[in-house]
Amino acid sequence: MVNMNRNVCFFFFFFFFFLPFAVLVPSIRANIGEFDEYRQKRAEAAQKEAFDAYDPHPEAVTSYFNLKVDKAVKGNNSTRRQLGKYNGPCLATNPIDRCWRCDKDWARNRQKLADCVLGFGRKTRGGKYGRYYVVTDPSDNDMVNPKPGTLRHAVIQKGPLWIIFSRSMIIKLNQELIMTSDKTIDARGANVHIAYGAGITIQFIKNVIIHGLHIHDIIKGSGGLIRDAVDHVGLRTESDGDGISIFGASNVWIDHVSMSACTDGLIDAIQGSTAITISNCHFTNHNEVMLFGASDGYSQDQIMQITVAFNHFGRGLVQRMPRCRWGFFHVVNNDYTHWLMYAIGGSQHPTIISQGNRFIAPPNVASKEVTKRDYATEDQWKNWLWKSEGDLMMNGAFFVTSGNPKAQLPFSQRDMIKAKPGTYVTRLTRFSGAVACRVGKPC
Repeated sequence: MVNMNRNVCFFFFFFFFFLPFAVLVPSIRANIGEFDEYRQKRAEAAQKEAFDAYDPHPEAVTSYFNLKVDKAVKGNNSTRRQLGKYNGPCLATNPIDRCWRCDKDWARNRQKLADCVLGFGRKTRGGKYGRYYVVTDPSDNDMVNPKPGTLRHAVIQKGPLWIIFSRSMIIKLNQELIMTSDKTIDARGANVHIAYGAGITIQFIKNVIIHGLHIHDIIKGSGGLIRDAVDHVGLRTESDGDGISIFGASNVWIDHVSMSACTDGLIDAIQGSTAITISNCHFTNHNEVMLFGASDGYSQDQIMQITVAFNHFGRGLVQRMPRCRWGFFHVVNNDYTHWLMYAIGGSQHPTIISQGNRFIAPPNVASKEVTKRDYATEDQWKNWLWKSEGDLMMNGAFFVTSGNPKAQLPFSQRDMIKAKPGTYVTRLTRFSGAVACRVGKPC
């Protein structure tokens, strides 16, 4: 992909992206029981937004990200490591956190958060410039006419909306929570759990921020009639049990979320979703962590571009951190302290750039390899571009690279700064997961 002529590559994406929608409908129903005119128009609009969000020069995005990391680390002289719970002064150890975390007045200027995202999701603004909506009621009892004050009522409202919470709460979703575009779910200042019910669905929409939630113990929803907009109710089939499902969506940022124990994936991004950043999250106790691209046969996922940065892949994880198909994936400065099978995998020639991660292999001698390639012979996958730069390999971990070993991504002269090496990862990820923010104090 990287070595293809840019004009040819662009035409290729354009051709496949705008195939007649009727051809695509049978393959992208995604829990939709009745694909009515409303849903068809929403899917068509989402496809256009995803195409607009696709960056024909992804390498420039990765180099700019690396520049920001370098500046953040140079500006932070702390060498303290995370030994148990940290109770000292506010430390913002990576460039995303430095943008907002140590401001004691963060609660008065919550929407500043929308200016802090980096990576492929860098244009995501969520509900910025919209009004605030305060969730006061954790119940989820009416799928067709959600009660005002509930999270389900908030996420279907028209226009940009910045959703916050009046207090700590546990929200047990009876069915998948179907969001609309231009929304931020901001749980700072409260301890908010989405748990013991269905998960969050970001489908055929754009411009969503999810920040500060605990999402765990997610189960499948049975389906039925669910309101997915102020003026539309749709019939849904059984949901998969993902913590967060991103389907045909673009400009999505997931930050400082703690996730574990979902029936299916923790985060899945499929069906032409793109312009996504997943950052500062803490993942534990799960098998198949993240799936990017659900089908080897869905070539439209070539527009998928995802940044995975500053996350901690912790205890009880097995595989897919992430598992990738087709697209371009920047996996940078994450801490992989646990896996049982492998860390990063894929099929259908994805481009995977691994930079400055720490990989601590499990004791099992058969699971030392970080990477796993599926459904391809070595003669095929040896041409896939999988690069490892500055990664720290521990306890026997090793990364099998592929593609032209001399290939250089065309970074701009202005941004010729590499990601920080894996030895910095403990510092960069030390505050991953939901942060306990208190109003009037730095987070």
